[in-house]
Amino acid sequence: MMNSRTFLTLHGVINSVFAFVLFFIPHLVWPMYGVEINDQYAYFLSQHTSIFLGGIGAISLLLRDIEEGETAKKLFLALFITNILGVVITLYAGATGIFVGFGWSDPAFFIVLSVLSYFQFKKQ
Repeated sequence: MMNSRTFLTLHGVINSVFAFVLFFIPHLVWPMYGVEINDQYAYFLSQHTSIFLGGIGAISLLLRDIEEGETAKKLFLALFITNILGVVITLYAGATGIFVGFGWSDPAFFIVLSVLSYFQFKKQ
């Protein structure tokens, strides 16, 4: 299994990349998931989402040197909860037909991050 630094670096980079993509080119990305960006409000909501993805990315990258202990355990639990929420919400989007096409990748992505977060949590 990967060490905490590698996991937090990977987690941070993935979230940061998606934050930039959803902020700068949502009109190119969302249609792959079956979602239309058809007005300024949808465009803004995509950019708004990038606040949270960028924040999670920043937290992961800035804390990648965290030592083992109670704080690290709480960090990994928080990331696990965040990723489980991602699983639930994206599965809902797929089940209701909101996400189609490439939309299947989001639940898979969040499941992988949930499992990795859980293992990091258990290692603490």
